[in-house]
Amino acid sequence: MLAAARRDESQRRAVLQEPCFFSSVPPQPVPPLTQTLQGYLKALEPLLPPEELSHTRRMVQEFGRPGGLGPHLQEGLEKRARRTKNWISDWWVQWAYLESRQPLAVHSNPAISLPRRDFNDWRSQLVFASKLIAAVLDFKAKIGQLPVEYMRGKPLCMELYPLLFSSCRIPGPKHDYVAHHGNARRSPTHITVVRNYQFFQLEVYNSDGSRMTESQIRGQLLRIRSQSWKTDKEPMGILTSEHRHTWGEAYNRLLRDKLNQESVRMIETGLFSLCLDSPVLRISDEKYASRKAAQVLHGGGTFSNSGNRWFDKTLQFVVGEDGSWGLLYEQATAEGPPITNLLHHILEYCEKPDPKKAPLVPLPMPKKLYFHIDLDIKRDIEQAKQNLDILINDLDVNVFNFKRFGKELPKKHNLSPNSFIQVALQLAYYRSVSGQEAKLQLFREAVDAYSDLTDQALKGHGIDHHLLGLKLQAIEEGLSIPKIFMDTAYGLATHWKLRTGQVPTNTDSVMCFGPLVPDGYAVCYNPQADHFHFSVTAFNCCEETNAETLARTLKNTLCDLQELLQPTV
Repeated sequence: MLAAARRDESQRRAVLQEPCFFSSVPPQPVPPLTQTLQGYLKALEPLLPPEELSHTRRMVQEFGRPGGLGPHLQEGLEKRARRTKNWISDWWVQWAYLESRQPLAVHSNPAISLPRRDFNDWRSQLVFASKLIAAVLDFKAKIGQLPVEYMRGKPLCMELYPLLFSSCRIPGPKHDYVAHHGNARRSPTHITVVRNYQFFQLEVYNSDGSRMTESQIRGQLLRIRSQSWKTDKEPMGILTSEHRHTWGEAYNRLLRDKLNQESVRMIETGLFSLCLDSPVLRISDEKYASRKAAQVLHGGGTFSNSGNRWFDKTLQFVVGEDGSWGLLYEQATAEGPPITNLLHHILEYCEKPDPKKAPLVPLPMPKKLYFHIDLDIKRDIEQAKQNLDILINDLDVNVFNFKRFGKELPKKHNLSPNSFIQVALQLAYYRSVSGQEAKLQLFREAVDAYSDLTDQALKGHGIDHHLLGLKLQAIEEGLSIPKIFMDTAYGLATHWKLRTGQVPTNTDSVMCFGPLVPDGYAVCYNPQADHFHFSVTAFNCCEETNAETLARTLKNTLCDLQELLQPTV
């Protein structure tokens, strides 16, 4: 929590893994109450006028006094921490994701757009798609052998890896839940392939349990192509882009029919989804990178590829006919480190030749999934199409490659590259609304302060998680919500105007997602040795924000910081 109330998804991902039972991962501690309350007040200083700050300070002191409500709730959290390996993770997933009623498209699911493959025709699209499927299956087979990962010397939980496959978010009236089918007695052996809004169940293992070869998969994808020529089918996947309550009601209507039940279950239980998209409209090279990222994120609209998505699915790989490709994932289950490793494995695998010859075994036809669409469902689809197109037209996506320098520059000056970018983002944000100047000493202090906050978060001492835990503890005990959380200052501090995320991969990929609030920005970055990839998004409906302006200001800010660290005069 900092000025311009920002939420850093990459930092959060490192800390908030599912409950974990690997002995190398220490339990999540409950930070000392006094430390958190002091940190909270310090974070509010740049956000509040003196009068309001004094009012909030009195409220915080009242909350934290010995014998007061704060110490009582702290005790409850410490008891909870003794009973579980990670006292916040279940609460966090529930509160941050599953209880959110916003559409998953744009608002929640992150997209990763990867470097374009060198092809521009449907045959090569299927060749690459079959290699991609084989690569993901190879990664899945190796999950048990992966070594424990570390971030800044702290072990990360590996429990999420098996949950990436055969899982899906299910809409509910008040909150969603995630269904994991990978641990079933007979775990699923199929994936879902979507082309021209039509869904297919594709078995990817032979009857003896061996994985299908690339040429076997390619043959099956050719069969799918021959069964999905036209886009004259209702785009069922569009329903999953709706507001969660609306989709929950439509989901229940859809599942009244047995045929629909079976088709939806096949999509939900599949290992992952593959979306075979039609080409992205290429206007100019400059706009193509932004359009490619937007395509993975939301499909480009109901007249483009949005009907090829099932936004509730944990993993959806997108392969376009024009060589564009990427991954869209649902983050109640999928998180940073596993996704990064999965993509790294795919890219390495794609460099290798096809290792196996296809056995001469006749394969069953991929099964087309049919839906019975009554008037109610037809109306639901039409409404979802309208709403998704409005959302897509409202989102401005600006992807650019900053080539003047990369992470080697801050490293050379003993500055953390991640903290360097985060402070540059803060500075660019404030410049785009006010125009402040940075000086070297202040800049170093700001970068160090951000690094300290990251370290605190990795130790489990993040302010926002602890405050949220205290609030949820009060609710769990049936107490009225403490005044400190009803204060306007808390609302201001948790109105995340800057949503950020880092993709720490060795490849030129770009992550992209929408802002958390209507008057906010989302900025993702990928630091490479001599350049940075950025994506900036904002909503057009807000007059105060403009993705192009922030992108331009960010470029200028980075150039100014280079001059600050390495004066040319």
